[in-house]
Amino acid sequence: MKLRIDDITAEGREISFAEPEQELNRTLTRGNLREYFVTAPLQVSLSYYRAGTDIFVSGTLEAEATAACARCAEEFSRPSYRRFRYVLAPKAMSDNRDLELTAEDLELSFYQGDEIDLSPLIREQALLAMAERPLCREECRGLCPQCGANLNEISCRCTSGGLDPRLAVLRTLKVAR
Repeated sequence: MKLRIDDITAEGREISFAEPEQELNRTLTRGNLREYFVTAPLQVSLSYYRAGTDIFVSGTLEAEATAACARCAEEFSRPSYRRFRYVLAPKAMSDNRDLELTAEDLELSFYQGDEIDLSPLIREQALLAMAERPLCREECRGLCPQCGANLNEISCRCTSGGLDPRLAVLRTLKVAR
């Protein structure tokens, strides 16, 4: 989705649109969140207005994604929802110094030319809405380290092996107190 700078006025406007999921899925396969796959277009609602050369954008996005659970490896589906806001300033106003970021800086972005492409900003917010470690549910018990059984479905009869045999020599160490 692109907004023409000349069409943005001081009077707020609202739009809703569907952002295609293909580019986000390409980003996911190349990044750290490979466990996720977005199954439908992102639903975006936003409002925007202009004050001088700055453009203020706020909105929400909803996405439906599937992921592999980090504990039990089962695939699950979960919707995500995120509110966001940005202040967009002309690229000529950017300061290229490396300084420590503040919370306000995370909501600041820059535009160049006569259009603003919202797609990269929407994809960024969709990535931020995804948990770094996907879990099918918070109380997921994971897999048995001995037999690999999904402990959410069955209780295996494996016994906790205690200390790894490779580390048994550590039991012989005497620690002075």
